[in-house]
Amino acid sequence: MPEDVLRIGNCSAFYGDRQSAMREMLEGGRLDVLTGDYLAELTMLILGKDRMRDTSLGYARSFLRQLEECLGLAQDRHVRIVANAGGLNPLGLADAVRSLAERLGLDVRVAAVHGDDLTARSEQLGLGTALAANAYLGAFGIAEACRTGADIVVTGRVTDGSVVIGPAIAHFGWGRTDYDALAGATVAGHLIECGTQVTGGNLSFFREVPDLVRPGYPIAELHRDGSCTITKHAGTAGAVTLDTVTAQLLYEIQDARYAGPDVTTRLDSIRLADDGPDRVRAHGVTGEPPPPTLKVSCVAIGGYRNEMTFVLTGLDIEAKAGLARTQVEDALPVRPAELSWTLARTEHTDPDTQARASASLTVVARDRDERLVGRAFANAAVEVALSSYPGCFLTAPPAGGSVFGVFTPGYVAQHVPEHTVLLPDGSSVRIDAPATTRIVEPLAGDNGPERRSDAPTHQVPLGRLVGARSGDKGGNANVGVWARDDAAYEWLAGFLTTDRLCDLLPEVRGLRVVRTPLPAIRSLNFVIEGLLGKGVAYGARFDPQAKALGEWLRARLVDIPQRLLEGADE
Repeated sequence: MPEDVLRIGNCSAFYGDRQSAMREMLEGGRLDVLTGDYLAELTMLILGKDRMRDTSLGYARSFLRQLEECLGLAQDRHVRIVANAGGLNPLGLADAVRSLAERLGLDVRVAAVHGDDLTARSEQLGLGTALAANAYLGAFGIAEACRTGADIVVTGRVTDGSVVIGPAIAHFGWGRTDYDALAGATVAGHLIECGTQVTGGNLSFFREVPDLVRPGYPIAELHRDGSCTITKHAGTAGAVTLDTVTAQLLYEIQDARYAGPDVTTRLDSIRLADDGPDRVRAHGVTGEPPPPTLKVSCVAIGGYRNEMTFVLTGLDIEAKAGLARTQVEDALPVRPAELSWTLARTEHTDPDTQARASASLTVVARDRDERLVGRAFANAAVEVALSSYPGCFLTAPPAGGSVFGVFTPGYVAQHVPEHTVLLPDGSSVRIDAPATTRIVEPLAGDNGPERRSDAPTHQVPLGRLVGARSGDKGGNANVGVWARDDAAYEWLAGFLTTDRLCDLLPEVRGLRVVRTPLPAIRSLNFVIEGLLGKGVAYGARFDPQAKALGEWLRARLVDIPQRLLEGADE
């Protein structure tokens, strides 16, 4: 491997990912750096509740368990580990890592990046009262830790890509204004941050991946100009293809100007190329100055929630649901602040199993007062069981309510967080905010004027022709759709307008939808504002993180030109 290539692997995409992944990556082949992403909006709420119970906690404890098995191996292989597992307590995690190393008899240099926690100042900064308010820091603190020889770097809330960008800054000597290189590394970080999603996981065309039982974790080979090749260790399962990489590029993005604390990345500049078996090159990425503000993750306790699900079987589903709803609401001693009902019509005509004859009716209650959504609510659902519709039963016994969280994005000036690195020698370095910033002007396209054709068509699921990947950004959802050749993209760009998307996904109708074409990767990205209510922890929707929204879209029947379907997978 040439010296101007930095080989960075990933072993975690979320808090709860495969516990053996760190060892698999260290034993699987050569790496210079191994990263881990442990944080998400929901995770910050979980860690916030941990910290409420015990102020010494607030970090991802699974990371420590992985290190206990792998710290010596990482030292032997000369692999630096960089992870955001510090969560709400990176200094506490750094202390725990040092204690672990001492117990194992290892001489390990540990650094911690902190200063993202704005909780104590949240009201003063206009962020409201928060359980946790954490700014998304950039990568230059991590870079400083790497430059001073840290073996393990743990951070609080940094952007997901920063754990990749930081080691690259240190290795290649990039400065604050090397925007194209920083943008390229941002793309590399975005591609491997979600682990096996870029090696075949959650892929629309999953049947084309030869082995998905335990797909290998990804590696980004970064070059001095910021370009990268995405690959994986030889002999591991899964696949790295143009489809897997395109799908991950579209995951949880918004505008074509992808704003970060160190650089604004132009997603419309990305070029992809097949670089051999299980190798895809991403290049040509351009960057612009970062915005003058940082995003802040604000999570708060929204109250308490509870839910019950009725099973409705056979005929008269709508009438049965109506009766159950009326009876439960009548039985409630006091109505909770929020009471929402969802009827999922999953029954089939002439069903050959009872399950295929059944639909489900779910009622969700939310209130600041735990008593109103506790056993009183659950009991109201249960007590009508023998006096309700024929065949009435519920999927679970009554239970008490549970806390739910609310996510709110906030923004502060770049200089507000005290971005600080605690170095292995015990000294601290303050990281300055970027001197040059630029307000981000959105690049979203128009709604997509529909283009009509008289060519013969055939009505088939949209997914016969295109792939999709969807996800969440706070209360918003995104769904990215891509075509596999130029002709299919030309049709897709003229067919899938925002109006058409609302027709195909009626749940979206009435919400603001923003469409962004990304022709260089034959893709369209749609951001659907407000679909997820107050974020994943609020749980207002059947699919609270919109993970399957794209697959719902692919299942809808549309008229596709027959010429495009020739050779398409049946």
